[in-house]
Parts: sequence; structure tokens; C-alpha cells
Amino acid sequence: MLILVVFLILLPGWVQSQPAQPDPRTRPEAVQILQVEMFPDPAREGQPIRFSLTLLNRTSRSGRANLFIKDQDEVVAEARGVLLQPGNNRVDFPDAGYRFSRREPCFTVEVDIAGSRRPVDYAREFCAQKAYGGWTLSPVTVGPFLAEDLDMFPDPAKPRQEVRFRVRLRNGGTPVRANIRIQDRDETVASINSVRIEPGSAEYQFPNTGYFLQRFDHCFKVVIEVEGKSYPVEATRELCAKPIGWTMKP
Repeated sequence: MLILVVFLILLPGWVQSQPAQPDPRTRPEAVQILQVEMFPDPAREGQPIRFSLTLLNRTSRSGRANLFIKDQDEVVAEARGVLLQPGNNRVDFPDAGYRFSRREPCFTVEVDIAGSRRPVDYAREFCAQKAYGGWTLSPVTVGPFLAEDLDMFPDPAKPRQEVRFRVRLRNGGTPVRANIRIQDRDETVASINSVRIEPGSAEYQFPNTGYFLQRFDHCFKVVIEVEGKSYPVEATRELCAKPIGWTMKP
């Protein structure tokens, strides 16, 4: 009886002192995708690309795995028999001839370890975006844009005299191809389409559209449209035409 009592007293401490048993093998749920890359980046529509992954094996054991990159239900690249070591792993996929043909595809990854196949957790979403140079998985910075000046020709203008515009824009982001519109309230009075806007400051001339001044409150705003999305354009001053001889000059 005394031996049994001593055993029961010492048992909890002995159990707590035992080291945790290591995970016997790499598990699909222990894998996390840190980065998805493609080459070339950017890629033109119809241009073949290949992929690379950086993934994290959160177990202390190495293991073999099959990896699949998918665009919705389509497997676009796969790598078989990849050795996943503890920690970060980089995996280069062979070229499978995948080409961009849809708008903004988002990629998922599945891992197959010992016949157990499942989607992999992500550090973030990996979606391709349409940039000026083509499709890219890199972050695309559009803007900010600043309208440094807006000129009108002729200036001053007579009532009902046709006018045209020139805007000086500053692009504080990456090069983009965009549509530029000048609006008077909700009316587009001038526009140019598919213009390359480089970083820095540049002037853009608008063609004649038959627009003329006829009210007493003409205030304009500049709108930049990239891939169907409108971006705000700040201005260094109010872009309004004064009704005294209709002038845009300060």
C-alpha cells in the first residue's frame, strides 16, 4: 500500500518531465504558402509562364509531397516528389504552358502528402492584376495623381466659342496606361484614351469636342481611369472658368 501511495504522488511530476514526442511526419495542414511568383512578371496575354512557390513546413520532420497550383478548377502547374524540409522551402515548377486569358485570375495551391490531398493555407491572396506591361503578381501602385494645371484654348473665350483643354498631370506611382477625362459636373467635356502616364509630371493635350462655355459656374475636375476603375485626381487649385471673359487663368 505504501508503494502505491508513493507512486501516485510521483506520477504527475514524472509525466510533465517527459519531452514532447515529435510529429512523426509532415502533414498537409502544417504547410503554409508564403509567396507565389511567376516568370516573366509582368507577362503579356498569351505568353507562357512558369511558377515558383515559397512555403513553410511547420513540423520538425522532412517529407515528400506533390504540389499543385490551380486557377479555379484548372491545374496550371504541378511538382511531384518534392522534399519539404522543416522551415522555408522554395519550389520551382516546370513550365506547363499556362497562359493568361481571363480577367484577374487568383491562384490556389493543393498539397498531396501520402495520399492526403488538401488546399494549403495562405499568408495572403495571390491574384494576378493587369498592369501596363501585362499580367503581374507583384503589387501594382496606381497613383496618386495631381492636376498641377488645366489650360483652356482660347483663353479668354467668347460665349459659345468652342474650347479645347490641356492638363499638366503628376503621377506619383508606377507607369500606367489610362483614360483621362475632364468633367464639368457629371458631363465629360473632353477625353483621351489609352494614354501612357509615366511617373513624374507631363502635359496631355485634348482634342476639340465642340464644347463651349454657357453657364456662370463652370468648375472642372480631372478623372483617371485604369482598367475600368476610376482614380481621384487632386488639384493644386480650383479648376474653374471665371465668367469675366471666360478664363481659366488664376
